[in-house]
Amino acid sequence: MEAEENEPACSIERSLEVLGERWTFLILRSAFLGTTRFADFRSTLGIAPNLLSARLRTLVAAGILEPQQYREPGSRTRVSYHLTESGRKLRLVLAALQQWGDEYRPRPAGPSIVRRSRTTGRPVHVAVVDDTGTEIPLEDLAMLPTSSRDESQAV
Repeated sequence: MEAEENEPACSIERSLEVLGERWTFLILRSAFLGTTRFADFRSTLGIAPNLLSARLRTLVAAGILEPQQYREPGSRTRVSYHLTESGRKLRLVLAALQQWGDEYRPRPAGPSIVRRSRTTGRPVHVAVVDDTGTEIPLEDLAMLPTSSRDESQAV
């Protein structure tokens, strides 16, 4: 698949084209907690229907959510929204945001959600690991451009 001429070279920028809106992450959080139906997203988030419709369309178009039709007895056919593999991989991004928020924007009452291993129940944290699986300090992480003309863009 070839990139379009106007498509940003930076993967962060391309990701933000889909994810860079507050409601998008709140919809994803709800999806990870099991919400699939429009009315349930709306009631749990308190989001206006037009905003929810727009965000769901964006997430579907990006392949993050997949619409599935369902019908309850005596009702019309409706659509539910389910995380795709691409969407499920965003759990890491939400966990990193939550971890940052717990540390730098903490609630006096403490976190509303904790991260634990499903297998062991032990607490977990989001980290950067090298290709051997060794955790490295964030100060040791270099995000370098792939072309020499972009070296001023190193993060």
